[in-house]
Amino acid sequence: MPGVPAPLRRRAAAVSVPGSASGGVRWLLRLEGGAVLALAAYAQTGAGWLALAVLFFAPDLSLLGFLAGPRAGALFYNAAHSLLGPLATIAAGALGGQPVALAAGLIWLAHIGFDRLCGFGLHYAGASGRTHLGPIGRPDPW
Repeated sequence: MPGVPAPLRRRAAAVSVPGSASGGVRWLLRLEGGAVLALAAYAQTGAGWLALAVLFFAPDLSLLGFLAGPRAGALFYNAAHSLLGPLATIAAGALGGQPVALAAGLIWLAHIGFDRLCGFGLHYAGASGRTHLGPIGRPDPW
């Protein structure tokens, strides 16, 4: 991993878990998350920053699905944190001339990008705390 300080490379290698993204793929996924967040050009919609502040964490309401168990929780969380929903909403807003849908889709996309940047990935059903980016709650250089 050129450009990554040696202590961070060693720490990232030390916390790798079988079945989760590691090495260059893990770094690429993290950078991709940051890029998605950067690409969510919300300011261009003119919708205002209050809407962003109010709606940014709305997808995390899907965490309430975990009250019904890990399988249901993963289903609800993944539905709200897959890129398919916000991309469809953005497309519908852009193609249909619906600025509210466009703004909502960009906020949703920004939230997912932020989560990926922080290391929160899609959950595996029935595997508490395991995501496609690795386990939640462990030490991480990012």
